[in-house]
Amino acid sequence: MVDIPKGWKLPENDAIRVEDIECLSDNWYHLYRVTFDLKRQNGEWQRQQREAYERGNGAGILLYNRDAGTVILTRQFRLPTFVNGNETGMLIEVPAGLLDDRDPASAVIAEVEEETGYKIGKPQKLFDLFMSPGSVTERLHLFMAEVKSEHREGIGGGLHEEGEDIHVLEIPIKDAIAMVADGRIRDAKTVILLQHAMLAKLFG
Repeated sequence: MVDIPKGWKLPENDAIRVEDIECLSDNWYHLYRVTFDLKRQNGEWQRQQREAYERGNGAGILLYNRDAGTVILTRQFRLPTFVNGNETGMLIEVPAGLLDDRDPASAVIAEVEEETGYKIGKPQKLFDLFMSPGSVTERLHLFMAEVKSEHREGIGGGLHEEGEDIHVLEIPIKDAIAMVADGRIRDAKTVILLQHAMLAKLFG
């Protein structure tokens, strides 16, 4: 009997047989090595091993001010980008965070207030995506919500005890799209949501 990690959901699938799951690291997040048999297209069964990084599911949101023609973004230090050539380590992103046993909408509402100081009502769910399916289990739920200046009731900045030091940015949508084109915005979820805003013609 295979010991299934907490939070994992293994669907029934006649073409996949999970034989073993081994925890390689249980520090901040968890890294597992999974041994499984996969039925190939020609009917042959093949034994494979893959590693999967478990960090929990998350949610992100595009806040847009239609009247002002702007989007609300954040900028913060991201160590993995720094060690992979991002000179300052700073990344411009939409507000986002892990679910931590909350439903996606509740989680993203809380993250918006913590990071930006904005209070929002029920956000509009767009879709959920696997952002790095070759190695990370995370499913990211993406939302959008319209805001006005008076919705900002705090300064944001994130949680000091978690090491967050978040800058809040309000950027014209045309400038944000240009920043994607020239590489100043390189965060995948942010690019996806900005492009969705353009395709949905949120700003006319």
